[in-house]
Amino acid sequence: MTNYDFIIIGAGSVGVPLSFYLAEKGMSVLVIEKLQSVGRGQNRAAIGGIRATHSDPAKITICRHTIDIVSRMEQTYGYDVDWISGGYLFPVYQEKDEVALKKLLEFQKHFELNIDWINPAEIEALVPGINTEKLRGGTYSPEDGSASPLKLIDAFYMLAQQQGAEFHFNEKVIGFETNDTTISAIKTDRGSYSAGIVIDATGAHSREIGAMLGLDVPVFPESHEAGITEPVKRFFEPMIVDIRPAPGSTNYYFYQNVEGQVVFCITPEPGIPGLDCDNTSVFLPQIVSRMVALYPRLRHLRVRRTWRGLYPMTPDGFPIVGFTREYRNFLLATGMCGQGFMIGPGLGEILAGIIVDQNATDSAILKQLTLYRSFSDEEMLK
Repeated sequence: MTNYDFIIIGAGSVGVPLSFYLAEKGMSVLVIEKLQSVGRGQNRAAIGGIRATHSDPAKITICRHTIDIVSRMEQTYGYDVDWISGGYLFPVYQEKDEVALKKLLEFQKHFELNIDWINPAEIEALVPGINTEKLRGGTYSPEDGSASPLKLIDAFYMLAQQQGAEFHFNEKVIGFETNDTTISAIKTDRGSYSAGIVIDATGAHSREIGAMLGLDVPVFPESHEAGITEPVKRFFEPMIVDIRPAPGSTNYYFYQNVEGQVVFCITPEPGIPGLDCDNTSVFLPQIVSRMVALYPRLRHLRVRRTWRGLYPMTPDGFPIVGFTREYRNFLLATGMCGQGFMIGPGLGEILAGIIVDQNATDSAILKQLTLYRSFSDEEMLK
């Protein structure tokens, strides 16, 4: 039975960057993935947005790391991942939303985030032709941006391999051997392995992995749909997030990527639980009507395709990160609530520092995101 310093279950948005940062520190790392390659789960369904402007300290810290990493990926490692620092814009049309976002703005500025309230004229300059009827202003964070999920995970995969990380594809975890409070072996459909630390980065399937160890990991997948248009000449910069609810949905958001395609996604209401990733006939008419009403210049764009992915949701909308009490060498890095792409790189760098270098600077993140919290709070911008 081969022994490793770390075994990561799941080669997705979290597991692959983490494998690189651990291997870079000289650790022996094995990544086990039941699918055919990296990013075959929900990474390829991500639309590419990355923001640090969240409503809690842990995600702010993590995503600031991500932006620093991704924005310098080409300069540092030579990989172009289509990074655009277009910013995030939350236009506001209702008084209650203005009150809520301005209150959140005070909190975000406390963490020295580059975000401000801008007036309607400034919004129209950023997004020429946006619907200005009843527009009250909005928040804008210019350092947030976007990148290609496929290019970024491929970059981390190649970097991890260069540092000696091993990847086993088409291999499924089927059980564990335990010794009191330690996982002594991971059993797959191909063999058995042991590791000093075992990491669950399986996202939507973490509940299944936890159940093998008698743990209740509250990650409940929900389906979300997205789409992409034909490429056109660039005509706006920020990711636009409309937080107004409408029948069948809450917020929706869209941006123009480096190739000129408009990428868009919606949050259904009520949520759609389960693992179904088949497209529906509801999504496109639902989101197109909302997008065109907000930004009429979109009306002539042709949609190339739509797809459906999973958001591994937790009861409070925050990830679950940290060691379990039941098994001292079992680390959870899951429940990213549809934000694994923007959380993964920063979380990987931070976790490697905490575990290997015993860096206490960011250790408060583990306390906030522990499995054993009350789950009574709620992420405002989930």
